[in-house]
Amino acid sequence: MLKTDNTKLLILYTSDVHGHIMPINYGTKQEADSSLARFSTVVKEIRSKSDHVLVLDNGDLIQGTPLMTHYIKQHSDKPNPMIKAMNMINIDAGVIGNHEFNFGQQILQAAIDQSIYPWISANIIDKNTNKPKYGPPYIIKIINKSIKVAIIGVTTHYIPNWESKKHIAGLHFADALTTVKELVPYVRKMEQPDLVIVAYHGGFERDIETHEITEPLTGENQGYEICQIDGIDILLTGHQHRQLTGRINNVLVIQPGNNGIAYGEIEVVFENSGTEWKVKDKQASVQLLSDIPPDKEILLETEDIEQSTQKWLDQPVGYIKGDMTIDDPFLARIKKHPFIEFIQKVQMEASGVDISVTSLLNNNSKGFKSTVTMRDVVANYMYPNTLVVLELQGKDIKAALEKSAAYFMLGEDGNIIVNPSYEKPKLQHYNYDMWEGITYTINVAKPAGERVEKLHYHDQPIMEHDRYHVVLNNYRASGGGDYTMFQNKPIVKEIQRDAVELIRAYFEKYTIVEATVTENFSVMAK
Repeated sequence: MLKTDNTKLLILYTSDVHGHIMPINYGTKQEADSSLARFSTVVKEIRSKSDHVLVLDNGDLIQGTPLMTHYIKQHSDKPNPMIKAMNMINIDAGVIGNHEFNFGQQILQAAIDQSIYPWISANIIDKNTNKPKYGPPYIIKIINKSIKVAIIGVTTHYIPNWESKKHIAGLHFADALTTVKELVPYVRKMEQPDLVIVAYHGGFERDIETHEITEPLTGENQGYEICQIDGIDILLTGHQHRQLTGRINNVLVIQPGNNGIAYGEIEVVFENSGTEWKVKDKQASVQLLSDIPPDKEILLETEDIEQSTQKWLDQPVGYIKGDMTIDDPFLARIKKHPFIEFIQKVQMEASGVDISVTSLLNNNSKGFKSTVTMRDVVANYMYPNTLVVLELQGKDIKAALEKSAAYFMLGEDGNIIVNPSYEKPKLQHYNYDMWEGITYTINVAKPAGERVEKLHYHDQPIMEHDRYHVVLNNYRASGGGDYTMFQNKPIVKEIQRDAVELIRAYFEKYTIVEATVTENFSVMAK
C-alpha cells in the first residue's frame, strides 16, 4: 500500500491597501486598526511557524493616503515607501491595480524597478512589443521541493474608462476574462502545475451565492465568469473593497477588503499518493488586523516620510468665513451645501467655464472648519483627480442628471432614501453628482429616467442639441461610474493639476473664503 503524505500551504494576501503603511487615520491623527505594518507582524509570525507560505499583493498599492500624496509631490526622487515596506515583508509577487496608474507610468515603473519581487501582469500589453508591459503573465513557485504552484496575474481591463489618457499612453488593456481563458489551459499544459491561482485585481459581477447580477455587465468585474473556466483552483480578488469568501464552480474565491483592515488567508492541503500531488482541501478566511501590533521595523523605516507628511498636513492653507462643515452627508447631497459649492468654485476658477460637476466623495467627509489645513483638504478629497472640460450637448447633461437621480429612491414611509445599490455590494456615494451653473429639480417620485425637471442654464431651458462647456474630474469625464454619456465627447481643455493642488491654489488666491449657498437644485418627492 502506498504511503500518503500531506503538505500544507498557506497563502497570505493583501489587496487595495491604498497607501496604508502606518496604523494612522490621517483625518483625525488617531491610531487605526489597520495597516501594512500590522500585516507585516502577521507574516513574520506565520512564517516562523509554517514551512510553506506564499505572500502576495493584489493591487491598488501605491495610492490612497496623504503619505503617498506627499511622497509623490515632494519626495518622489526617493524610494517608494510602499515598495520599501513590501520588500521588507518579502512578498512573493504583486499585481497591478487600476490606481497604480493615478500618478502616471513613470511613478509606476519606478515602483516596479524598486521591487525585489516580481509583478505579474498578463493583460496589460505594450502596444509596441505586443507583450506584457510590467512583468510576466504568470510565475511558478515550488514548495516542498516538488509541488508546483502557478500564479497568474490579471487586472480589470476597464482602466481606460477612468484613467487619464496621458497616464496609459502606449498601453493596451486586454480583456481579463479572455486572457485568463487563454492562459489557464496553456499553463496547465506547459507547466503541469499542482495548483493554479489567478490573482485578479477585479471583483464579482454577480452574487457569489445566488448568482444574480449585481451590477451592469460592463467588464469592469468578471470574477464570476472567470470561475467558469476549467483548471482554476483559487481566485484571489479585490477592487470592490469587499470582504468575502466562498466557492463558485469549485473555485475557492476570496476578497479581503481594503486599506489594510484585513488580509486574506488561504490554506491548501496537498496529498501525495506516491505518484503525484493532489489538492485534498482548500479553505479561505478573511482575517482582521485590529488586534495585531504593528511591526516596529516597518514603523522605523517609514518614520521620516511619516513625520514629513504630518508636518505637511498640519499646515494651514486658508480660512473659512461662516460654516462649511458637514454634519449629515445625506443632507449635503439632497440640499445644496456650502462645501460642495466651494469645490464647484475651485473647478470653475481653474477651468474658466461656468458649469461644473462634483460629488461628495464619501460619508466620512467633514467639510472645512474655520481654519483649513492640508489635513482637511486631503481628508475631503482623497483622489488625485485632475480636471477636464468637455463639450456636451443638452441631452448629455440630462442623461447624466438622470443617472445621478437614480441614487435616490422612496422608502416604505414615502421619504427619500439612498438606493441600496449605491451601498451594496460596494459603497458608491461618489457616483452621485451635483451640478453648478445650471438649475434643476430631481423628483424622486417619478420613475427612474424621468426624474429631472426644470433644467435651465442662464434662465433658459437647456435644449437637447445645444452645446455647453462643462468641467468635471477626469474619472467622470472618461465615463467612470458608468456615466457613458461622457465618453468620447470633445475635450475642450485639460487641467493637469490634481484637486489637492487646485484647492490649495484657490486658498492662496483667496485666503479667506466665505461659505455661500446658491440654491440651484432641489431633490423632492411629489
